[in-house]
Amino acid sequence: MTAIIELERLAKRYGPITALDDVTAVVGGSIIGLLGPNGAGKSTLLKCLLGLLPYQGRARVLGLDANAQGAEIRDRVGYMPEQEAFLSGMSAVELCTYAGELSGLPRTEAMQRAHAALYYAGLEEKRYQPIDGYSTGMKQRVKLAQALVHDPEILFLDEPTNGLDPRSREEMLDLIVDLPARRGCTIVLSTHLLPDVDRVCDHAVIMHRGGVRFVGTIDELRGARGRDSELTVEVKAEAAKLGEALTAAGATCKVTSPVALQVDLPANATTQLVFATAQTAGLQVRALAVRRESVEAAFLRVIGEPAPGPSGVPASALPGTLADASMAVAAGMFERGGAGGQR
Repeated sequence: MTAIIELERLAKRYGPITALDDVTAVVGGSIIGLLGPNGAGKSTLLKCLLGLLPYQGRARVLGLDANAQGAEIRDRVGYMPEQEAFLSGMSAVELCTYAGELSGLPRTEAMQRAHAALYYAGLEEKRYQPIDGYSTGMKQRVKLAQALVHDPEILFLDEPTNGLDPRSREEMLDLIVDLPARRGCTIVLSTHLLPDVDRVCDHAVIMHRGGVRFVGTIDELRGARGRDSELTVEVKAEAAKLGEALTAAGATCKVTSPVALQVDLPANATTQLVFATAQTAGLQVRALAVRRESVEAAFLRVIGEPAPGPSGVPASALPGTLADASMAVAAGMFERGGAGGQR
């Protein structure tokens, strides 16, 4: 795994307040989910990585020292903000061309790249229309395109599926999954939607109280294997009937659909209990797998919060967004006169 971010005893304090507490980590991957409750230190970390805040310790991004080479790091980063940041009356191609010019590209090249980025984002037929009249999904695509126009090596995406309907959300996630291979960039994804992380990310970074609590792959976060006694079972029909039979045999069951259920086997039992019980009940088992921990449950475990109850995840455990981090990236843009790529 190639290291994208390297931290060694990174610390940042604001008077008596410790924002980052001797953080040491090596972060890599193609699509990295950045998660943590509000106040975990995510925005401070990104400001340090972009060279916008002084700090103690060491921090390197793409092999560059963030203290000494922050401007070079910001040259190589693209940013898709959560909030709308459009100039009224501009068309998509005008906005993306403008972003390319601000990043230092000649106008002709900026326009060529703007067309290519909008084509990739699926807006080739709408690129000359004013953005003011776009739907939410189309505006999200424009924000993605302007972040890509200068071919960044790292792309920060802040809540990219925010406000999208299910179909548009899936289309956006498909684009994100495709980016590393098609555009050759690494993605750092901030989202409060843990299913999005499960869907697209191969690595995760979880922060809490100024420290990094977890760095690794999604499989490592969830557990590559679950417990052999905790199963997911799919049947052709009548999952409830199988659940009743297995419960009578000592298992603990939860029916999740007419054709699926979760099964916790009793002590010393094996999967043979499921097959034998189904055969006796005249039911057909179509699939059986060890049940892995969900990303949500793993996140709560890592930060030390209890599992969600009937009312949902505790408010204190909800992952924060990169709202403050957007200030960091934006500061890099305007400090150097760029948008998307800062030259």
